[in-house]
Amino acid sequence: MKIQTALILCAGYGKRLNPLTLRTPKPLLKINEITLLENCINLITSLGIKKILINTFYLEEKIREFINKKNFKLEIKIIKDGKNILNTGGGILNMINSSDEIDFLTFNPDTVWSEKYKECIENMEKFYFLNNVQNILLLVNKSISFDKSLEGDFNLLNNLIKKNEINNLIYTGCQIISRDLFNSYSVNNFSISKIWDDLINKEKLYGYESLENFRHLTNLEVYESLLKN
Repeated sequence: MKIQTALILCAGYGKRLNPLTLRTPKPLLKINEITLLENCINLITSLGIKKILINTFYLEEKIREFINKKNFKLEIKIIKDGKNILNTGGGILNMINSSDEIDFLTFNPDTVWSEKYKECIENMEKFYFLNNVQNILLLVNKSISFDKSLEGDFNLLNNLIKKNEINNLIYTGCQIISRDLFNSYSVNNFSISKIWDDLINKEKLYGYESLENFRHLTNLEVYESLLKN
C-alpha cells in the first residue's frame, strides 16, 4: 500500500453495550475469543502498513495495557484525546497532528474486521490515488448486514456518495482521508460527518462498496447474537 499509517478510533464510551463496557472498553470485547481491536490490527498488518495510531479516552489504561502485552509486529502509538473526549473528527485530527503523513486509512473497531476485507481495501486505495480524491468511505449494502435494524447512510452513483430519502448503503467504519480536509479545523469535539456533509455538497465524497457480510457491534443484543453465530 502507498498508505503507511492507519488510525483506529478507540476513545468512545460504548454505552449501548453496558454493563459490559463499564469495565471493558468496547474495542477489547471479544468475538471468537479475539478482541475487536486485535482483529482490526491483524487486518492492518496484512495490508503491509507499518504504523498505527490509536486514540483513547475512556478506560485508556486498559487499551494501553492490552497493546503493551501483545507483541504486534508493527509500530503502535497511543494518542490520548486529552481532558475531554474529541468525537470522531476531533480524534482523527488529533492523531493526524502527530504524524507527517498526508493520507490515512482509518478504522472504527466496532466492526468485526477480518483479512477478507484486504483485497477490497487495496482496491479502494487504488481508486483513491488514481482519481486524486481526498476522502473515500468503505460502504456495504444493508441487505448483507448482520444487524437488520441498521438504516442505510448513503447511496452511490459512479463511486460518488449521495444522500437520498431512501439510502441502501451503510458506512462500515473504514475510510481513507487526507489531512488537507482538516485545514480549517482545530482540535476539539466535532464529528467527521461535518467534513463528509461538506464534501457531499461539493460532490467530492467518494465511496467504495464491499461485498463482505457486515458484522458490527451496535448494541448488547446484537453482540450477544453475534456470539451465538
